[in-house]
Amino acid sequence: MFEGLDALFLARAQFAFTVSFHFIFPSFSIGLASYLAVLEGMWLWTGRERYLDLFRYWLKIFAIAFAMGVVSGIVMSYQFGTNWSVFSDKAGPVIGPLMAYEVLTAFFLEAGFLGVMLFGMERVGRKLHFAATLMVAVGTFISAFWILSVNSWMHTPTGYVIGANGQFLPGDSWIDIIFNPSFPFRLVHTATAAYLTTALAVGGVGAWHLLKDRTNKQARTMFSMAMGMVMVVAPIQIFVGDMHGLNTLEHQPAKVMAMEGHFQSHPDGAPLILFGIPDSEQETVHYAVEIPKLSSLILKHEWDAPLDGLDTVAKEDRPPVGVVFWAFRIMVGLGFAMLGLGAWSLLARLRGKLYDWSWLHRAALAMGPAGFVAVIAGWFTTEVGRQPWTVYGLLRTADSASPLDAPALGASLLAFIVVYFAVFGVGVWYILRLMSATPHDKEAAMQRQAEGPIRTAGIASGGIPQDGEG
Repeated sequence: MFEGLDALFLARAQFAFTVSFHFIFPSFSIGLASYLAVLEGMWLWTGRERYLDLFRYWLKIFAIAFAMGVVSGIVMSYQFGTNWSVFSDKAGPVIGPLMAYEVLTAFFLEAGFLGVMLFGMERVGRKLHFAATLMVAVGTFISAFWILSVNSWMHTPTGYVIGANGQFLPGDSWIDIIFNPSFPFRLVHTATAAYLTTALAVGGVGAWHLLKDRTNKQARTMFSMAMGMVMVVAPIQIFVGDMHGLNTLEHQPAKVMAMEGHFQSHPDGAPLILFGIPDSEQETVHYAVEIPKLSSLILKHEWDAPLDGLDTVAKEDRPPVGVVFWAFRIMVGLGFAMLGLGAWSLLARLRGKLYDWSWLHRAALAMGPAGFVAVIAGWFTTEVGRQPWTVYGLLRTADSASPLDAPALGASLLAFIVVYFAVFGVGVWYILRLMSATPHDKEAAMQRQAEGPIRTAGIASGGIPQDGEG
């Protein structure tokens, strides 16, 4: 069945499938852990039960998303040994300790306090429980710190020496390895994307419930908080993304050329290609819709600044242009849609109509999954744009794979697809079911229960219920 397929392609497809599936859950749990910390902090500060109601509402969703992220990540990590043993052998002395630091500092922190966060509200007291929630939020960020440091080193390797057997060995300072040139930009860009993804998901859920009942206080609170976050973070993310792009131009120019669709060099100003169909064989973009010289203005801050094209890069060193070109446009397009949603919500807030404009709520609901799509598109832009290298400029992907046959890789890929969609599909379905449940005001419910016997006694003694009480 798989004999006609290339083993390297199947190994890459398997890793791309598993990492894409995995990446969805951390991008949600990182932001959701911080959101839970904010909710619990607001409850302790204001004493309003509404924040506690929302904390309990989202805590169940966080627990499931966190568990699915852990399980999918463990499965993914085994592929380094099975499918990419050459890469693991050569880069292991550098990336192995960084991955170990992630487990020792982040995963143990998360796992240690997660149980207290989930089940300790009535056992350890409010302040200690809040501290546990903060530790889980900090742990998710530390985890992202180490994982992105590893990934960034693969893009911009520094601080290493080459050993006698061709291995990458740590040099004089681990600081040079950890804080490699692209790491600060990638960390801020990815962490901000996680917060924005969570804000859109929370906003979509809030919008769903507002469309059903505009008076629901919990829905109003979550929608207001989410739209405020989108309004603030979306423009920051666009700015950070631009800075990350300039850093990529400096260290990985071929990736930017593929993102921009620049097959040819432009000595007197490069156009910004909005849309088109890249053709790597003919080295052109068919049906290109472009704005003259705008790419030079964005990347070099000068209209007539020269920009090199892929004609300056050897063909065997070029990334797949079509995937990078379109993934980048999906990410950027959704980013500006998020900016528009934030601006729309600000207008509604200023006019006192944040909970009344149903079309805003419909737009927020439609944009609920946009963050997940954007982070996957960004991940494809980054990782496919690094090709044909695993360690950029030093170790090719073709030289990193294990000596496996295509049928074995194809069979395992098929098994991953079936199992992932079955197991994680059920998990996602359950998360959506929890999101569809109306967030209730427990304080009001308790008050209604307390009033019930009084009202019943009044009716039994001949009293007539007032308007709105019947």
